[in-house]
Amino acid sequence: MSLIRLAYASEATFLAQPVDKGVEPNVARILMASRSNNTKNDIVGGLYYGDDRFFQYLEGEEGAVRALYDRIAGDSRHRNVITLLEEPLEARTFANWSMKYVPLSSDVKGFLNRHGMKRFRPSDFTRDQCEEMIKLIRDSSQEGRVVSHDVAGSARPTPAVLPKGVGVGLAVAAIGVVGAMIYASTML
Repeated sequence: MSLIRLAYASEATFLAQPVDKGVEPNVARILMASRSNNTKNDIVGGLYYGDDRFFQYLEGEEGAVRALYDRIAGDSRHRNVITLLEEPLEARTFANWSMKYVPLSSDVKGFLNRHGMKRFRPSDFTRDQCEEMIKLIRDSSQEGRVVSHDVAGSARPTPAVLPKGVGVGLAVAAIGVVGAMIYASTML
């Protein structure tokens, strides 16, 4: 079995919705399915969506990557799907990402500015621009500018909903209420 890497560009067929939690809702659904399916098929990679266009980079066993690409090409949410890069790969470079998603960031804005692009049009990328975009997606986590989508089962800290002191205060108050209820029930 041989590894390959594949990058493609496509246009979204859906009308973009207001962004929820940093991700367009249609893209969020694609990401959820991708993470589950890619983990099962041992495929890794990254995705960028902007200006109604997708740029996706995939790595994995040749048969699995080609089967996924065929499904994407036939998916009604994509049109004008074109292969930007497809070649053998010696070793994975996105080792722990079932599907890394990069939201609009200063990195992407800088990439567009460096290349004189007013809009994100990956179908027009040269090979060097394609390689630069792959590197940008791979390296963008260094300053927390990505939504991390590690392989299922990895430990991720859960953000605190309440400040620590408030949670302790609520727990003490709950214990007090339960004690008062027990005391009141003995009075009856």
